[in-house]
Amino acid sequence: MITADEKKQISEQLRAYCEQKGSQNKAAASLNGVSSATVSKVLAGNWDTIADDMWRSIAGQIGAGKTAEGWHLVPTRAYKAMTFTLESSQRDALVVGVIGEAGSGKTEAIKTYTAGGRNVYHLVCSEYWNRRTFMAKVLQTMGATYSGNTVADMMDTIVDTLKRKESPLIVLDEADKLSDQVLYFFISLYNQLEGHCGIIMTATRYLKARIEKGLRLNRKGYAEIYSRIGRKFVELPLLNSEDVAAVCVANGITDAKAINSIVDEADGDLRRVKRSVWAKVKGGAK
Repeated sequence: MITADEKKQISEQLRAYCEQKGSQNKAAASLNGVSSATVSKVLAGNWDTIADDMWRSIAGQIGAGKTAEGWHLVPTRAYKAMTFTLESSQRDALVVGVIGEAGSGKTEAIKTYTAGGRNVYHLVCSEYWNRRTFMAKVLQTMGATYSGNTVADMMDTIVDTLKRKESPLIVLDEADKLSDQVLYFFISLYNQLEGHCGIIMTATRYLKARIEKGLRLNRKGYAEIYSRIGRKFVELPLLNSEDVAAVCVANGITDAKAINSIVDEADGDLRRVKRSVWAKVKGGAK
């Protein structure tokens, strides 16, 4: 059951989300299965008719509810590097490719930055996306409506909407999952928004290997993609023992032996660190 404190937290974060999107209606349009009336009820404190499943849906889509589980985020080296890249890309309309190991914390940095900034559009990519799905996801994330049915109409709406925004930023998270056909849209977005919109592609090292292989095999579009990200990737630093120790202390583990044990188990993955910390906290370690 969702507690009153959790509802209050989700409501506050939804209010910030609406401010980021520009209005309650735009925020509702960017959320799956959430009407503008529901958004209004949440913000007005009229919670009696809102089911727990709806609260969970809203929280999951806007990135809320993390502190409700008692976990404290820590700005690790990778987190700081990702945040710096997000800031500079949005400010200077840069196009950047970022690679980081699974569990490095890059997605948490993106979620936090997106929640706190205006005109930042974060998409977590999937293998099943075709061109139309990709365009629809971008439009939904922006809270934009469109009247045309063709991919060209959708692209025009995206470009027109972004050109009216101040310093917009698109973040394509897990971009290595995108098909070649969808990746080609990256080139189109860049060509039409160069100097106005920042674009970041993030993934594991597989994205770099894929681009390099495409270059060697002279595959269509790969030279253009590589050129547009400046012919290099930003590589996030690996999780080190200082990062792990800081996470442990922030989340209630202060015993040196317990911290060293978690460091040994971490293997560069914050998800493993979190599981280990929770196990020791619940087991009574200090």
